[in-house]
Amino acid sequence: MDALIDDFLQYLRQERGQAKQTQLTYSGILNRFAQWANEEKGIDDWILVDLTVLTAFLKHEQVRKVPFGPGKLKKLSVETVYLEIAALRAFFNFCEREHHLDSNPAEHVSLPRRWKRLPKSLSTDEINTLLKPEEPETPSRLCDHAIFELAYASGLRISELCHLRLEQLHLDAGFVQVIGKGNKERVVPVGSSATASLNRYLHSGRPALVTPKTPGNVYLTRRGTGFARVTMWLRMRKRAERAGIERALTPHMLRHSFATHLLDHGADLRVIQEMLGHSSIATTEVYTHVAREKLKDIHRQFHPRA
Repeated sequence: MDALIDDFLQYLRQERGQAKQTQLTYSGILNRFAQWANEEKGIDDWILVDLTVLTAFLKHEQVRKVPFGPGKLKKLSVETVYLEIAALRAFFNFCEREHHLDSNPAEHVSLPRRWKRLPKSLSTDEINTLLKPEEPETPSRLCDHAIFELAYASGLRISELCHLRLEQLHLDAGFVQVIGKGNKERVVPVGSSATASLNRYLHSGRPALVTPKTPGNVYLTRRGTGFARVTMWLRMRKRAERAGIERALTPHMLRHSFATHLLDHGADLRVIQEMLGHSSIATTEVYTHVAREKLKDIHRQFHPRA
């Protein structure tokens, strides 16, 4: 069963240009399904998978619990199950189209209704607190500050921050080139505050972190290597804790704050879509719901008959 998974992943990589994280996610889902099908149903060939088997697997996933914090377990979210179905449908569509299978057992698997969760963002006061430089200005702290400044100034995803390379910076011109999902390139403006922070880090921080094996990544760990997503996330969370931010910070909160604050100050939704690198305006429109919720809060707070 592994051979077909490998063929599918190669298709995602070479023909669809899917991001590496998407490939890893789909690979994990398909391998988990193959293992479950073998252990629970004795299936060792994709041709034996039918709608009944897929339905049984998805029922199993809806009650499966995963670790969530020290000694805690939680059920899979609707979003996770949705992603599993999407991966299985994409895989079996590929198998049928390439004539690896005669029929598509996932054709009639329905996607669960997704609850659209409103993105969480930081207030401008929290952002200002977070972006205050730390003393003393060590190389690592200069790096942290430059990460936060660019994340908020340009709305980059954490994977884009991790993989950002020196040649993608055009600070004199006031922008960065970003390689986003599906290897799509976009150009995003960088404000004066983020430019100053990056220049300070590049001249006074990064040189102290460089080793003979250092790659061309903009942001470097204390060992002179590029950041893994989890490492950068933990660094960001610790910095937020030191700044006294009470909420648990996630990297996406900075991206959400970037978009929400632009919208609050009158930016056009299409411009925000382009800067975020969203393929569809529908993805960006979630921020209009955030703005409406804020209006409701203000109305409830100040209107005498609210």
